[in-house]
Amino acid sequence: MSQNYTPEFKKKIVRLHLEEGRTYKSITAEYGVSKASISKWCSEFSQECQTSPQAQEDYNSMKENLRLKRENEELRKENAFLK
Repeated sequence: MSQNYTPEFKKKIVRLHLEEGRTYKSITAEYGVSKASISKWCSEFSQECQTSPQAQEDYNSMKENLRLKRENEELRKENAFLK
C-alpha cells in the first residue's frame, strides 16, 4: 500500500538524517517510514542539490550543523572528563 507524503514531511525526514545524524532505523521506528523511502528522498535531495543553488545551500547548512553538533558533543565529553 503506497502512501503519499507531503514535500514538507519528506524534507523534515531528510533533515533529520543529514542534519541531526539520525539513522534510517531510528527514523523508521519513530515515523513509520520505510528505509527505502528515506534513502530515496535523501538521494532525490542530493540530485536536487546539483541543479538548485538553494538546495545546495540547505545541504551545506545541514552538513555544517551536524559537524558542529558532533564537535560540541566531543568538547562536552572532554570538559566532563577534565572536571
